[in-house]
Amino acid sequence: MSYFVDVQNVTHVYGGGDGTPAVEDLTVRVREGEFAALVGPSGCGKSTMMKLATGLQFPKSGTVIVDGAEVAAPLKITGMAFQNPVMLPWRTVLDNLLLPLEIVEPHRSRFRAHKHEYVARADNLLRSVGLAGMGEKFPWQLSGGMQQRASLCRSLIHEPKLLMLDEPFGALDTFTREELWCVVRDLHAERGFTVILVTHDLREAAFLSDRIYCMSSRPGRIIAEREVTLPRPRDLDVTYTHEFADIVQDLRNQIRNARVAV
Repeated sequence: MSYFVDVQNVTHVYGGGDGTPAVEDLTVRVREGEFAALVGPSGCGKSTMMKLATGLQFPKSGTVIVDGAEVAAPLKITGMAFQNPVMLPWRTVLDNLLLPLEIVEPHRSRFRAHKHEYVARADNLLRSVGLAGMGEKFPWQLSGGMQQRASLCRSLIHEPKLLMLDEPFGALDTFTREELWCVVRDLHAERGFTVILVTHDLREAAFLSDRIYCMSSRPGRIIAEREVTLPRPRDLDVTYTHEFADIVQDLRNQIRNARVAV
């Protein structure tokens, strides 16, 4: 079976040499269109895996294959969103969304001549996440949740095949976080891109994902893989069911046992 993201037996040491690996013998495989999550204790290498999958870091050993090709340079087919939205305060929300298109090929070469097309794309994205009419606002005029919605739009403006989410909702309150779970759920269902979510929130992973990888303490490796069979589309009411609670408890036990074993 072919995988869209295929991280095989990867070991990575920051700075090279023979230091302690961030991840060791790591294997993560994600099918095209699948929503996968990585969970585990702080410092276990979740974000390192994200950097390896996008070509921001390269492994000491093992292979990283994305969309059928070994990763040898930063990938252009990925979008990324982080815990901090990192919006430029002197640019409007619309101009923040358009920024990647002004920088990265092939969009950069055609941006001026086709700007109206890109503006329409940005407006459609803003509308899809509940920010219709907010394009002319500045980031400091938006709430934290609204900024994170705009950040998601920016990560999708170039229509990536792979969306990488690194703790995107970690700084938000519970109600806003759950609202954004539903935003991401709907975007994934509508657009069909592949997603890898890095999170400490086990409920978040269980609600959003098709497959969850649980990582050990450093050096990170996969200690459990859990398929989430809860039917889609999922409503927030599913988080109160016994089936959902069992998934979360199983993940919690896996992480606790890995810590005891260290």
